[in-house]
Order: sequence, then C-alpha cells, then structure tokens
Amino acid sequence: MDELNNMVALVTGSGKGLGKEIAWVLAEKGADIIVNDIVETPEINITLSQIRKMGRNAWFVRKDVSKEDEVRSLFAYIEKEVGRLDILVNNAGTDRSNDIFATTLDEWNYIMNTNITSCFLCSKYAMPLMKQQQFGRIVNISSITGQQGALKGHVHYSSSKSAMYGFTKALARTGAPLGVNVNVVAPGLIESALSLLTHGEEGLKALRSSIPLGLGKPRDVGLAVAFLCGEGSRYITGITLDVNGGAYFR
Repeated sequence: MDELNNMVALVTGSGKGLGKEIAWVLAEKGADIIVNDIVETPEINITLSQIRKMGRNAWFVRKDVSKEDEVRSLFAYIEKEVGRLDILVNNAGTDRSNDIFATTLDEWNYIMNTNITSCFLCSKYAMPLMKQQQFGRIVNISSITGQQGALKGHVHYSSSKSAMYGFTKALARTGAPLGVNVNVVAPGLIESALSLLTHGEEGLKALRSSIPLGLGKPRDVGLAVAFLCGEGSRYITGITLDVNGGAYFR
C-alpha cells in the first residue's frame, strides 16, 4: 500500500477529472502530492484536505504549464518549498470538438501548447532535479486517439497525443543512464462527466457494448500510472501502457 512512500509526485492538471484521480491513487500508494492546475477551485482544497488526511503532504501550485515562465516558477517553488521531485505525471491537456475544416491555426497552436508543449516544458525542468537524485519517474498521459485517430475530427488533439509517443521514447533514452524511467499511459474511453457530455447517455451505451471490458474508470488510469512509478517498473522504460479495455489492440 505504501510502495511510493517518501516520494514526491507532481501531477499537472490535477485540479479535477482524471488528473485528480491519478493524484489520489498516488497518494494512496504513499506519495506526497503537488497538485497543479490553471485555476484554483473549492474542489482542489477538498482534494488537498483528503490527501492530508491520509497522512501525506500536499501542495497546490496554480500555474499554466504551457508557458515557460510559469513552469520555471513552478519548479522554483518545488525546489525551495518541497526539496525534491521523484515523479512527474504530465496529465494537463484539453480538446476542442472541431474537424480540420473548422480548426483555426490559433486553435491548433492552443491544443498543441496545452497538450504536448507542457509535457516538454515540465520534463525539461524536472530532469535536472531527477538527474541530481539519480532517480525519477516520468509518466505522460496520452490517449487511444493518438494511436488510431479520433472518431470524428479532433485532428489537433490526436496529433498532440500521438506526439507523446516519440517524445517519450527519445526522453527515455536520455533518462536511462540517469535513473529516470519515462513511459506513456494511453487511456481509452473513460467513464466521466466529460465523456457523458461528449457522447450522451445513448452514445456511451453503444460504446460500452463495443468494448470488450466496457468503459474504464478514472481509477484504472491512476492504478496504471502508480504501477509505472513503483518497483514493478524498474526495468520498464519507453513503453506505452494501453488502458483501453480491449478497444484497440496493437
């Protein structure tokens, strides 16, 4: 239960949704948690309180991780106030439901900056800390759409999530001699308020029946991330761990 004891984890975009669940599971496994999001909400304070009740330390740092000056400030805070960083989960991301005909260049850049540039920036600033420790775990949250494309449109989102695979493999080679393992988790369709809003109840029902293991839960993704941060991943780097219930076989 305390496999990640004495480790500190930063989970970007963890104020709500999937990131919040990832942070929660890592705390369950023993890690202290740095919660990050672009806005501060009452929900975040509840999350911090719940993590602390587990006996873990918890911090919230409000920063936009798609902007280098804010990432630099985030990691300066970590160095000064926390003192170490063992786990980085690049979860921050967004989407817009447009196909290529409706997608503007500004919208393309916004999605790419939020989803993949943030991944680059946070990894860039995390690596020196992990190099100094000769230990680290970086987990990038991609998507099944990066492997097979989105069902409709979303060319910007699929492109950003696909870019994570090449980024992860290159960074894994850099990190290996430093004791830093870098991997990807690629979720399929996860049951959430967002998926309900996107697909509707009837749409989710149809999708649920088409997936061998049905729809996933946010906790399924959190447990996969925790595995890649724990002892079982000591000899695993540069891989993509599919968490899709059998929706897509490679």
